[in-house]
Amino acid sequence: MWWSTVTLWLVEQRREFTWRKPVLDITLLVGLAGVLLFRKSLFPESWWTAGGISAGWRIFQVYLLILGLVRLGRISMTAAAWGSAPTRVLLLSFGVIILTGSFLLMLPGSHRGERLGFTDAVFTSTSATCVTGLIVRDTGGDFTRLGQTVILVLIQLGGLGIMIFGAMFALLLGSPLSLRESVAMRDIMNEQTPGRIGRVVVFICLVTFALEAVGMAGMYGMWPAELGMGRRLYKSLFHAISSFCNAGFSLQANSLVDYQGVWQTYMILCPLIVLGGLGFPVLNNLWTILYHRFSRKRQLPAPGEGLTPARLSLHSKIVLVTTGALLVFGFLLFMVLEMSRSDGGGGFSAGRLCLSSVFNSVTARTAGFNTVAIEGLSAGSKLVLIFLMCVGGSPSSTAGGIKTVTFAVMVLTIYATMRRRRVVHAFKRSIPLMLIRRVATLIMLYGLLLWLLTLLLTITEHSGGRNMLDLLFEVASGLGTVGLSTGVTSELTWAGKWVMIVAMFVGRLGPLSLLAALTFNVRPERYEYPREPLVVG
Repeated sequence: MWWSTVTLWLVEQRREFTWRKPVLDITLLVGLAGVLLFRKSLFPESWWTAGGISAGWRIFQVYLLILGLVRLGRISMTAAAWGSAPTRVLLLSFGVIILTGSFLLMLPGSHRGERLGFTDAVFTSTSATCVTGLIVRDTGGDFTRLGQTVILVLIQLGGLGIMIFGAMFALLLGSPLSLRESVAMRDIMNEQTPGRIGRVVVFICLVTFALEAVGMAGMYGMWPAELGMGRRLYKSLFHAISSFCNAGFSLQANSLVDYQGVWQTYMILCPLIVLGGLGFPVLNNLWTILYHRFSRKRQLPAPGEGLTPARLSLHSKIVLVTTGALLVFGFLLFMVLEMSRSDGGGGFSAGRLCLSSVFNSVTARTAGFNTVAIEGLSAGSKLVLIFLMCVGGSPSSTAGGIKTVTFAVMVLTIYATMRRRRVVHAFKRSIPLMLIRRVATLIMLYGLLLWLLTLLLTITEHSGGRNMLDLLFEVASGLGTVGLSTGVTSELTWAGKWVMIVAMFVGRLGPLSLLAALTFNVRPERYEYPREPLVVG
């Protein structure tokens, strides 16, 4: 196969990966042995024997593909370390993953029915890699188990990032990151200390896989018993990864509408979505506090040093307070708006309406699952969803949007202006002026992109009969990497699909990252003109 040749070229130094440390070989062999053992449950037998290719050769191809991903991750790190702009390498790595996923989805064994066109393949691959969840083809019905697995791998890579994936295997193989690589990863991961990059990468991977494993175990009883153990395990794994990565992909055509009365929908999926949207710095901070408080092993400070107690950082406080406020705010507004409808809440009982309001408030923050038909919501509820989708999750998380910290800093800036304060304060800490300028720039860029992409959709979809609110909802969902839709996605023209592809790509990378990649070589000015007052407001 063509991807085997490409992968062999990528792993020309595969001995360094497979023999330097036996950990990777053991891990891959155990995992691939499990795939081979349960292949009849996970994959159709026709896929293993297609073209006269045996199961052993398929396993070897998967093995080479994994090594190729490892190599691509390490190449991306090296390019970011020795290049001039790490954000450009990040942008390029996402582009490579999207194109690779598109070609894999276009293979005959990846989809059912009619041939998958290039635009639909790129749309699906972009939606998965950018953990959005908008679909033009039914994931469970139009894609085979191979295609669904490709989508799942793209979701995991998009949630973690190819550089973190490469750094994880580099550390696993006993190859420490160089100083240049640590500095490049620091810029990408927003970490202050380069020396902590290795520990942060290990923490991110361990937390991700651990929470996804817990979610998989918790969702196993959610599916009908007649599906069998293999399919129930696969569906649990798929939805656990999709939930934590805030992707919103589901193997059901109507998402989770059929499971709106199942307790796992609210007790398993919702916590996974919230934890994935909090961001790894907050999870690391919370873990450090719990470890220091409940660990029996107390490390003594070095001579001459004081014992610094573990505490919530300013970042964690703002994220947790803003996240909680937005969840409560969204829940209350959904309840009021849906109960005030002329049909009395769309025919739902008070309990069902309460549960759907809770889920909508959670999923609107870039998760993309739905337990009710979005097109059936009131116009007010759609506006609330647009607001929540634009705010999104938290920095350094799997979520999109302008981020909770950006929203909170702007609210605090407005409050400080109303109180005529010269400095913006939060939890008895001062917020730097440079950060406020970045926040204002990000919100302005995000608003302009939202307006421009909606304008383009009104041009490409002028014959579809869709109103402005539905088109604005679609763009907000794509730009916020959410995945909720009022039904516009499946009816998009080819031009409209490419508009949404751009929206999802920019939304995942972030407007500021894209701006930094385009203007990296611009030198800052070293002079200042005389000041003159302006009249505003």
